[in-house]
Amino acid sequence: MVSARLDPDDRTAALSRAEHLDAREVQADVREAYERGRRDERASRKRHPVLMSVTFLAAICGVVLLALAAANGSFTRGGDVADQSLQAAVNQAEPQVRDAASQAGKSLHDAGQAAKAKATGSPTS
Repeated sequence: MVSARLDPDDRTAALSRAEHLDAREVQADVREAYERGRRDERASRKRHPVLMSVTFLAAICGVVLLALAAANGSFTRGGDVADQSLQAAVNQAEPQVRDAASQAGKSLHDAGQAAKAKATGSPTS
């Protein structure tokens, strides 16, 4: 078996064309393998939308608390301002939430009574 090296000047046009086609095939194979690897890696890092939302909300709360601390001069005073703001919001929202829950309970009770009356065939009051 004899092996020989071709001089770059001694190559034929057909050989040069074959090498060029091989280079394109290799580039296409490498590109396809790269894209497949990217897809596989992306699939392994699936993110849950609820967890990502919770993470962003926590980050936003952290930024707000840092801003309050910077504006008030200390984390203690910033925390006090945040606590007072939250307490005011709770005091305003509590009666409305209680009324909404009461309304929902009454609506469910009325719907249950109507369904029971319809099932027994008696008129509703």
